[in-house]
Amino acid sequence: MFRRDHLKADGRRLALYGYAPHDGPVLDELLRPETAPGELRRDPLRNSWAIYAPHRQSRTFLPSAADDPLAPARQGGPLTEIPFEDFELAVFENRFPSLASSGAAGPLSAWASGPAQGQCDVVVFSKEPAGSLGTLTHARRVLLIEALIDRYRSLHAAGFAYVMPFENRGEQVGVTLPHPHGQIYAFGDIPAPQLSAAKAFEAGFDLIAEHASWDGAFDVTSDGDLTAFCPPFARFPYETWIMPGKPCAGPWEMDSDSIHALARLLGEIPRRLDALFAEPMPYMMSFQAAPRGMTEKFQFTVQFFPILRSAGRLKFLASVEQFTGVFTVDVVPEAAAGRLRLL
Repeated sequence: MFRRDHLKADGRRLALYGYAPHDGPVLDELLRPETAPGELRRDPLRNSWAIYAPHRQSRTFLPSAADDPLAPARQGGPLTEIPFEDFELAVFENRFPSLASSGAAGPLSAWASGPAQGQCDVVVFSKEPAGSLGTLTHARRVLLIEALIDRYRSLHAAGFAYVMPFENRGEQVGVTLPHPHGQIYAFGDIPAPQLSAAKAFEAGFDLIAEHASWDGAFDVTSDGDLTAFCPPFARFPYETWIMPGKPCAGPWEMDSDSIHALARLLGEIPRRLDALFAEPMPYMMSFQAAPRGMTEKFQFTVQFFPILRSAGRLKFLASVEQFTGVFTVDVVPEAAAGRLRLL
């Protein structure tokens, strides 16, 4: 893998990843508008945190193909985020970030607990204007995993506590740019769900052994030493996880064979989800790897949260889920796994 680094005129970093060196000329590019930093506020009743970033209200919303900000640049064409006429895969700092670096300046409100510190990256899977993680070539998904490993290492080295790559697919989950892409959020502190998981692993919970005890009842498919399964404690209908069959804190610990297996499953699971109801499945997907400094026991997974419960019917988070955090699920995981196995 080759990487080319580029510093935008507004100070944001961009990296091109590819199987060949990139030496194309730099063209004009979109720049970040002046924005106030986001801030954190704490809810003392739930002991939880929220990020407030009003500048994100002005982010690009479902642009036409001619105004695609993630497209390659063209001489005399509209400005885009990527100032090159050709590229394989690109990662750059978000123009409208929820989290900003510690160097971001600006006043905070009297109700803020502090600035919303971190980094938000956009990961552009391809120069093509349409598609998704599931429609990429196998080679491109391998390149994506290698690029994410590089970002994990860089962001952990920069001191960020938790790094989460993810893909939102479908307008139903809030996608505002149709160009195939994902994101990476790097947090200054470990979010509560990931801290809870890390503590469970440190206390002795063994997800590999637990999975083995299910005796294949929840398995969907496997590739090499990786298995895709619907966990028995799933919160979404057809929720599917991918997990290595041996201890692994994050993709940076995977060998070449496992990376290729993961790349194949990252294409296979969306294919099966789309086949469920013969329509594109909107979903949220994330890489759940160990927080920095908590890698000894943590077990890496990739988690897909689909939001269709049946054809044309969305799984909404209604009053019970929103107010109590207790999910109601209409499809039991073992039935979901059985159906996905057949596709």
